[in-house]
Amino acid sequence: MKDIIKVTATAAKVDFSRDAIEALAIGIFSDVKGLDKFALALDRSAGGAISAVLSAGEFKGDMGSCEVAYSKGATGPRRILLVGLGKRKDADADSLRKAAAVAGKRAVAAKIEQLSLALHKATARVKPQAAGQAMVEGAYFGSYRYDEYVTGGENERPAELAVCVADDNAKTLAQLRRGVAVGAVIGAAQSYGRTIANRPGNVINPPALAQEAQRMAAEYKSLACTVLDKKQLTQKGMGGILAVGAGSAGEPRFIVLKYTPARPRKGSPTVALVGKAITFDSGGISIKPAENMEQMKLDKSGGVAVMATMKAVAELGLPLNVYGLIPSAENLPDGHSYRPGDIVTTYSGKTVEILNTDAEGRMILCDAIAYAVEQQCDIIVDIATLTGACMVALGNHRAGLMTDDDKLCRTLEKAAADSGEKLWRLPCGDEYAEQMKSKIADLKNIGGKWGGACTAAAFLRQFAGEARWAHLDIAGMDIFAQANAYAAEGSTGFGVRLLTALLMTLAEGQ
Repeated sequence: MKDIIKVTATAAKVDFSRDAIEALAIGIFSDVKGLDKFALALDRSAGGAISAVLSAGEFKGDMGSCEVAYSKGATGPRRILLVGLGKRKDADADSLRKAAAVAGKRAVAAKIEQLSLALHKATARVKPQAAGQAMVEGAYFGSYRYDEYVTGGENERPAELAVCVADDNAKTLAQLRRGVAVGAVIGAAQSYGRTIANRPGNVINPPALAQEAQRMAAEYKSLACTVLDKKQLTQKGMGGILAVGAGSAGEPRFIVLKYTPARPRKGSPTVALVGKAITFDSGGISIKPAENMEQMKLDKSGGVAVMATMKAVAELGLPLNVYGLIPSAENLPDGHSYRPGDIVTTYSGKTVEILNTDAEGRMILCDAIAYAVEQQCDIIVDIATLTGACMVALGNHRAGLMTDDDKLCRTLEKAAADSGEKLWRLPCGDEYAEQMKSKIADLKNIGGKWGGACTAAAFLRQFAGEARWAHLDIAGMDIFAQANAYAAEGSTGFGVRLLTALLMTLAEGQ
């Protein structure tokens, strides 16, 4: 098993016409005629290489597009990657993030080992610090590919990619450098999460995921990791986790990561991030169709996003207390599996009638949410690949956001805008909770044919007590089924940037 490509990120002052650069990425808008001042000067030093590509007419500057201009100059960059930024009026940090992802993906494909980014030079709409962070996050995202088990052949690529955010102005560079430092932490954490999520069920089962969490936490003094095994789950009465994991030889685990800052900000909330980690989901006795079942290794994506976010939080040293709670099970059919018709007593004491064993995510999340309430967490945010209904409603462009707390909703929407991981609010009120009531238990685990994302969220809300709570349904956002302009196929690592942005906002007292 080989290592995933190693990416490093720096910021440096550069003389674009003189310094030797292996490859330089610059931004081009689709609705701007001619070159801006920076690109024009670069074109002159490159012997007209940029204008030659543009005059050919094939490159339009659309978002996601990229063409390479080969310099004819004796000095400066050897290759200039012209990366589309779309329309000028739409330019924002996410435009730069996406463009950097395109550049990173193209660099790895071309076996480029050193990539310089000057995409921010095309627009003044994005502050340098935000631009530096976004570009580096994008470069990590685009350069990533999951090939741990590829042993050679056409998929060979460089072992490392050195990314440099370049500028010729010292004042701007100082601000860029601050953003680059944050972006490198978040980008690396997201790549880490994508790797763990991509690993198949025969490699990552609940015990293996718990061991990885312990290994990761051991790298940081501020992180503690406690793992509850089947015996301890039984002693605590975590019936939801136990029921879902009963059919697998890989016994369930409850992973508790606790981040304690050196100096917490006075008045900052204690936050719990709760992530669903079904390491493989066959559906259990209510078994899924065979088609695309291999993708169910990614049903651990919410839990892995929480784990990777805790890594980022420890690296950044954010001044607030954070729990990362990851209930993990493997949902398989077996003589010991839980069945439709069973009544399960959860950690909160509430009982749940099982109508469908494939509605398992909420069964493990409810135990973890109740645990977060017990730890007196002020804010609880759960994240899960929970319902196909959310995919029906939103497709694979936005995750569902459900909460009864308008202020927390606004904070999460800000984090979505900052991170480029988009959300759309859906309801989860009492009318949906009514659908989850059972005649023979307190609740049932499905609520009927319609509004499945909303009824699932309403179910989870019953376990959050008085805490400020939000639910993120990331079904469909966890995977690229096929490669695109920005990334290779496989796990997206969705949620790592979003949750880290949320915690950064809360740490600032907003």
